[in-house]
Amino acid sequence: MEPSRSEMSILPNGKGQDLGEEMCFEGKTSFGMSVFNLGNAIMGSGILGLAYAMANTGILLFLFLLTAVAGLSCYSIHLLLKSSGIVGIRSYEQLGFRAFGITGKMAAGIAITLQNIGAMSSYLYIVKSEFPLVLQAFLKADTSSGEWYLNGNYLVVLVSLSVILPLALMKQLGYLGYTSGFSLSCMVFFLSVIYKKFQILCPFEEFSSNSTLAQAHVANVTVNHGYHNGHVMVDDSNCSPQMFTINTHTAYTIPILAFAFVCHPEVLPIYTELRNPTQRKMQHISNISILIMYTMYFLAALFGYLTFYTNVEAELLHTYSRIDPYDTLILCVRLAVLTAVTLTVPIVLFPVRRAIQEMMFPNKTFNWIRHVAIAVILLTFINILVIFAPNILGIFGIIGATSAPCLIFIFPAVFYIRIVPKDKEPMRSTPKIFAACFAGLGMLFMIMSLSFIIIDWTTGSSSALGGH
Repeated sequence: MEPSRSEMSILPNGKGQDLGEEMCFEGKTSFGMSVFNLGNAIMGSGILGLAYAMANTGILLFLFLLTAVAGLSCYSIHLLLKSSGIVGIRSYEQLGFRAFGITGKMAAGIAITLQNIGAMSSYLYIVKSEFPLVLQAFLKADTSSGEWYLNGNYLVVLVSLSVILPLALMKQLGYLGYTSGFSLSCMVFFLSVIYKKFQILCPFEEFSSNSTLAQAHVANVTVNHGYHNGHVMVDDSNCSPQMFTINTHTAYTIPILAFAFVCHPEVLPIYTELRNPTQRKMQHISNISILIMYTMYFLAALFGYLTFYTNVEAELLHTYSRIDPYDTLILCVRLAVLTAVTLTVPIVLFPVRRAIQEMMFPNKTFNWIRHVAIAVILLTFINILVIFAPNILGIFGIIGATSAPCLIFIFPAVFYIRIVPKDKEPMRSTPKIFAACFAGLGMLFMIMSLSFIIIDWTTGSSSALGGH
């Protein structure tokens, strides 16, 4: 099978021999900036749901699952980097082409496009729904005032045009290292909710104002209440931590954790732009990024859970708002989360644009008009989805349940099995057996996630799946 012209352009001799570290890519991004970019790609809105996941697994089971998923993500990136090193390719789509021809290339490109469009839609949906509430609380405004700046549809377009689009027009992903660092700083600030653990006692007093804002945060809450001095008291029967818990919602938390470290479409582009790149150096960047997010995830989940125990909601900050929707610290944290997810959108857009160019313009060199046009079209399409399709997240739940396991588990494993020569690693060698088992694990996650979503739809419940 002959490589395509675009593949030949990055293979000096046009052959699929073991080029290892001899490939020459003109990367300019430093080690630290690469860590910021990959960490920002890993980080997602799923961090808000991890306390809820811990409430349904217990502290020890949650820690075990989170550690296992972090380890599996490192292994998955190892498979991608090793396959890349064998053939000298640093494009997910071109790895698919080398493994399975045009079918593999299109499968990888479509999976990356769908997964990342789903992620960007979820981030902008958070901006649409949360930004007006934050502004309303800061300004002590009334939703009935009809001001344009309290309309989520206007705000999401404004944020897309003023912040996301300029960053998405950067020529190289490495330039976003500074915004990625700031985005990660915002998520570190999110950990300041730990302080609330020492202020909020269980059972806690729920804010009982009749204001529209308070009602927006306490709607659909199903906990036992009592009343004391005009405040709503939450039942104190569950104010002790559980180390190990199994209930009807435990299985739903597994996909949340499984997808908490999705960053694989961004790994190879970041590797390409790394200064003085080696496979070991990129693996270290991946390991450090995953370790940082692992620590943040565990701390956010632990202290969120130890503050509210079984009364924690699927969206952690909503639970804090039930106590005091005007609390300055919580409002600042919510603003920081909004900033973080906004600055993550350009990082996620880069692999989508690259996938589209690989599928539609495989033999074309860089062109500014095409570069800008794809970004504008993508952001316009996603804004239309977020504004006019309020239930779009349910649709992308299905897409995420299929594309995410492919990108994390199945594709890296099967590409590795096909690309690594049999004379170096026979099919019955230990590395390839592990890779085959890894692909099987991905199929299991896909079946589980789809099953949970179908159950949600048929029963009318609303469990959040996906952790990115």
